[in-house]
Amino acid sequence: MSKYELITITGPTASGKTSFACHLARHLDTEIISGDSRQVYRSMDIGTGKDLSDYIVNGRQIPYHLIDIREAGDKYNIFEYQHDFHEAFTGISKRGKLPILCGGSGLYIESVLRGYSLVNVPENKELRARYEDCPLEELTKILASYKPLHNTTDVDTAQRAIRAIEIEEYKKQHPLEQNEFPPLSSLVIGVNIDRELRRKKISERLKARLDEGMIDEVQAILDKGVSPEDLIYYGLEYKFVTLYLQKELTYQEMYSQLEIAIHQFAKRQMTWFRGMEKRGVHIHWLDALLPVEEKISRVEELLK
Repeated sequence: MSKYELITITGPTASGKTSFACHLARHLDTEIISGDSRQVYRSMDIGTGKDLSDYIVNGRQIPYHLIDIREAGDKYNIFEYQHDFHEAFTGISKRGKLPILCGGSGLYIESVLRGYSLVNVPENKELRARYEDCPLEELTKILASYKPLHNTTDVDTAQRAIRAIEIEEYKKQHPLEQNEFPPLSSLVIGVNIDRELRRKKISERLKARLDEGMIDEVQAILDKGVSPEDLIYYGLEYKFVTLYLQKELTYQEMYSQLEIAIHQFAKRQMTWFRGMEKRGVHIHWLDALLPVEEKISRVEELLK
């Protein structure tokens, strides 16, 4: 019997972790819980890289959780994710299966592995009004006065920075007493991809997603009534394509700035994973280029 409650598969964008997780889930006859902060939103398919076809392995549908559970335009947060994760985790475990957590959102993954103590922070209208016209550079300094800025996605946009300040101010006034969820014993597998190969795959994938209709996808979400500001909040593809559709960027500016932003995002992911290791999460790194059968064999050896 495995000493682990969970298998976690993580890695930077374009490392092939989802495909590997699905093949492993097929082999172990289990289910996958997504660890991606944007795949929770419906209609945001191409830009978030849901790749739902990966969840069909040898003609069999792999059950997945925490994908397409909220409407585009919502502001899903880590507190909600932690609760939704544990609901899915408990259900899979009760079915006698070893759950697989798969994704690249390091903060979400670490929050459940290490049992972060979190609180559902309400909206602070007075604070939001106070910082409404504050430039992003100034908001970044304000946020840095509360905590070290490990998670740079907090300052991707002014809206995100204000929300991060709102959370920190609430935590300052309402100290947390105890963790709601315990840490989990997880075998953590990192899919390691060579930096140059990762850059090549990111560039190829960006072109493919644009060819697949990513711009039309963003326009359709805007047509449903989701505001440009709410889409920009999600960052990366939704930020830059929205700016293009709002005629604030040319197509070439959108393409080149987005490509750079995704490369920077992948670099930040790796920085986060290294930080996780320093904070006590042991990650077993597997080469992305290993055949899937060999990756599965390595996982089975580690489970024993």
